Amino acid sequence: MDKKCLRVNVSLLDVMIQNLPDANVITRISTTFQVLQSDTRLKILFLLSQKEMCVCELDCALDVTQSAISHSLRTLRQLDLVRVKKEGRFAVYYIADDHVKALIDLCKEHVTECSP
Repeated sequence: MDKKCLRVNVSLLDVMIQNLPDANVITRISTTFQVLQSDTRLKILFLLSQKEMCVCELDCALDVTQSAISHSLRTLRQLDLVRVKKEGRFAVYYIADDHVKALIDLCKEHVTECSP
């Protein structure tokens, strides 16, 4: 026997499906969330949301190798989550824009407010 769900509104679902981001955007969002699965990359983002920092500052703040920090920064730069500028002989990293800061702040707020 074929039962129909009474909640299904086909015309509304059609509109919702049309409003889904295109495949490229979905893939980029998915990649961003995959990158954020790294504790080191998240710590870097939280530190950079407070202050622009060079690799040596991040090295002092984090208990990971400088190689791991550089690799994480490269990954974050590839997704345009962080950017870099030169200050003399230093490469200084900073959060790319307010969207990135809002993303990590909202995630932190969600986790801390919803924790058991």
